[in-house]
Amino acid sequence: MNDFEVPEGIDVLRVFCGPDGRHGNPLGVVRDGRRYPGNDARQALARQLGFSETVFVDDPERGTVDIRTPGLRLPFAGHPLVGAAWLLDLEVLELPVGDVFARQDGEFTWITARPEWAPPRTLEQYATAAEVEALTEPPPGEGWLYVWAWEDEAAGRVRARGFPRRTETGRTDTRGTDTRGSRSGGTGTGAGTGSGGIEEDEATGAAAMLLSARLGRALNITQGRGSQILTAPAPDGTVEVGGRVLLARAGLRR
Repeated sequence: MNDFEVPEGIDVLRVFCGPDGRHGNPLGVVRDGRRYPGNDARQALARQLGFSETVFVDDPERGTVDIRTPGLRLPFAGHPLVGAAWLLDLEVLELPVGDVFARQDGEFTWITARPEWAPPRTLEQYATAAEVEALTEPPPGEGWLYVWAWEDEAAGRVRARGFPRRTETGRTDTRGTDTRGSRSGGTGTGAGTGSGGIEEDEATGAAAMLLSARLGRALNITQGRGSQILTAPAPDGTVEVGGRVLLARAGLRR
């Protein structure tokens, strides 16, 4: 049974699913980006879908993709690239910031990227995983917040949650530069959210990459309701981010 109501021709994935195949962050993928030419058409569709990100594939052979939130275009984002690499079976994705390399390893899809490509995040460590679990609303403050705590430090197991809190302007913090060049816009969690604003992000690959780079070690992160993100920093300063991807809705055409 499919919970997503989207136009035909759009695949819906769940990225960073848990070991039981549940959860994950929804992602819309438009395999034929030519169907939505131009900025206005793409932003209108991204707002209509309401996912935190929607990917438009401009060249499936070269891996050229365009990532949109309901309010803006992103130069880089984690879960859209993991999802696109899995769906299109790509080894390289071409982005404005540079090439992102991808690989498949059993049930996991991995991308390799540079932490400096990710928008800034406040990474706040809590004393215990129970404190992270107990949060019932975004902590006070402004800007994108990633709270985390060790579940098992020796094993590299982390409990985390991500909150795109409001900025001084009263708008949800964003993941890049909007289509007019300002830092505004919003994110969403599922089709039909309309405004695109969310209180909590289910699985955030970019924030996981930043945390792994800061700690300098591989991590096994449980985020949101039970999504799983794996990370592995490399000596050259890049970080691999990986997870499970499942097809929630195939973009069939009539």
